[in-house]
Amino acid sequence: MKVTNKELGQTLKILDEIIEDYKEQSIPKKRNWRTSEQLFAVRLQKAFTELKPLIQEVISNLRIVKTENKGRKSIITLEQKALLILLKHLISKSNRNMSVMLMVFSWLTNISVSYKTIERLYSDEEVVLVLNNLYFLILKKKGITNSDSGGDGTGYSLSIKENYCAEAQKLKDKAKGINDKEYKKKKFVYSFTLMDLKTRMYIAFGTSFKSEKDAFDKAMKILEETGINLNSVRLDRYYSAQIYAEFFAKKFSDINIYFIPKKNATIRGPWAWKRMIFSFVTDPYTYLEEYYQRNQSESSHSEDKKRTGWKLGQKREDRIETANTLTVLWHNLCWLA
Repeated sequence: MKVTNKELGQTLKILDEIIEDYKEQSIPKKRNWRTSEQLFAVRLQKAFTELKPLIQEVISNLRIVKTENKGRKSIITLEQKALLILLKHLISKSNRNMSVMLMVFSWLTNISVSYKTIERLYSDEEVVLVLNNLYFLILKKKGITNSDSGGDGTGYSLSIKENYCAEAQKLKDKAKGINDKEYKKKKFVYSFTLMDLKTRMYIAFGTSFKSEKDAFDKAMKILEETGINLNSVRLDRYYSAQIYAEFFAKKFSDINIYFIPKKNATIRGPWAWKRMIFSFVTDPYTYLEEYYQRNQSESSHSEDKKRTGWKLGQKREDRIETANTLTVLWHNLCWLA
């Protein structure tokens, strides 16, 4: 059985009606907010229980060779650095406020450092190495080898709000020839995550100042490093193009792709695209049921911003990437339970 461009065009013409009808038939589950809050607390408690042993396991498997011994020796260990930056990100405090809080905690922990020490953790090579290895260790502990996935992009602010200093800086930047578009990039960062729908774990993520596409490309490199095979993938219309269908088909054999075709889509293209179009046209309701599992990816970003905030609070690009890694780590740590 074949599908023609005419049949595809007819389906796309009434797509909005099909989607509306599908949503009416799909009765959404009512959310029990009390149960949700209890689960949130349980997951966070589980994350706290697992966090320190996981970091210790990561560090025990590291072999760090220092070629130079410049600067003052750190008064806190690598384990303490990793825990400190993770906790600081969770409670969403500034570097200065966190250093003050540590002075209070020092009654119990004997740790007291300046805000500059905390700020430098975001670009500390050893700390970044521990965080990256922690990400891969969590996925290994969860035992994800094959995945039915859904991906989505979001954005994070780099500052709390516009203020006088920001506006003054904007005028200075304009005087230097920096346009508004470049200025906005300093305040906003793109993030893309790919989620395993069964475990709700992020199996890939990327951060970019340039575009969501650049964040997607970085996420795909991380996915390759994990060695996880994709059985299926669901992405929004931004990625609904033959080039992306071909990209996934080349990397993962027999993958099922669920995109919503654009209004000008045709059946021409690679086999993976044609197979997707066939499923879409012949059984749109079953197709939409599969596609809308991607909603879990969208809701996960709301969950992340509720947990660790909607701003990353860093300025340097390398430190911003570290901050986004921390958001991803807390997400995965909370879904270890």
